[in-house]
Amino acid sequence: MSGDRILVVEDNPLNLKLVRDVLTAVGYDVVAAQSGEEGVALAGSCDPDLVLMDLQLPGIDGYEALRLLRQDPRLGGVPVVALTAFAMREDRERTARAGFDGYLSKPISVRELPSQVDDFLSNGRADVR
Repeated sequence: MSGDRILVVEDNPLNLKLVRDVLTAVGYDVVAAQSGEEGVALAGSCDPDLVLMDLQLPGIDGYEALRLLRQDPRLGGVPVVALTAFAMREDRERTARAGFDGYLSKPISVRELPSQVDDFLSNGRADVR
């Protein structure tokens, strides 16, 4: 884990703390946003290597935030992974159709999260559960 910068967009303080603590402990630089608007603004200024995006956010949702991120040419190659409690097959397919590079379901596995993030950083796209 090379100190890559991970932008986590999550409005639930407990989930945000968990993801931040786990990823920081293994050497990632974690930047946090608590709304879609804040996430889009931060992505433009913090130069993330990966974005973990909750789908249900106050203001614009994760789908709209993804659409705005994809419009920014500076962020075109940055993988954006959906982070959601919706774990049905249709939900996974909807995120793929929307253009997300992957999908992580909640509750987050503390044990698996670092390797999942590493896979997304290495491969850009991955089918990680």
